[in-house]
Order: sequence, then structure tokens, then C-alpha cells
Amino acid sequence: MADPTAEHDRDALRDWLLGLVAEHVQMPREDIASHVPLSDYGLDSVYALSVAAEIEDRFSIDVDPTMMWDNPTTDALVEAVTKELAQGT
Repeated sequence: MADPTAEHDRDALRDWLLGLVAEHVQMPREDIASHVPLSDYGLDSVYALSVAAEIEDRFSIDVDPTMMWDNPTTDALVEAVTKELAQGT
């Protein structure tokens, strides 16, 4: 059975990341879909570096900037960050 706390953490992480995307593209948070590629919102490599840095600062983990390209949607990014957090890196 899945740990409901872990799912809550994923939801909180997803909401936080969607808020970052909304802020960068100057759109309402509710207009950003977690399954849509971030590039569809016009986010570029500078944004990817910024998000990687914000994830590092918030969670005290090392994030390779390529994580953004390897995980092009918010949903995929949530899974990648969750995995990194579980590994304690």
C-alpha cells in the first residue's frame, strides 16, 4: 500500500513547481497543466537552470540541470525530484 505522506509530499512538490512555472510565464497557476511539456509554455534553458537552483536551495540536494530536459513535464520532474530525495543525495 502506498504511503499517503509520500503522496502528499508529491502533491506539495507538484503545486510548488507549477507555481514556479506560472510565475515565470506570467500565467495563472490553474492554467498550467502538470502533464504538458514545460517547453510548450516557452520555458528555456535559462529557466531550467533557475528551477534546478531553486530545487537545490529548497531541498538541499544536488540537481543536475539536465534533469529538466530528461523530465520535460512537471509530473516527470516531480518523480525525478522525489527519487533524488529518497536517495538522500
